[in-house]
Amino acid sequence: MRIQTSIDVGKAIRERRKQDGLTLSEAASLCGVGYRFLSDLENGKPTAELGKTLQVLKCLGLEIKIGPRSWPDA
Repeated sequence: MRIQTSIDVGKAIRERRKQDGLTLSEAASLCGVGYRFLSDLENGKPTAELGKTLQVLKCLGLEIKIGPRSWPDA
């Protein structure tokens, strides 16, 4: 999945959480973050704390890879 915005990050996290059969509350508890934080993150909050975001991604078995941009600006 190509991630370009905070909304894309949120969609990826929500999709994975649902694939894992977890409720928002269960995932927040499992990942060690608050319900509100995870809800905001899934809804694309652009100011979500990076450290906590990475914690959630790791907890759900996701990762971010950074490389040179390979697509044109929209």
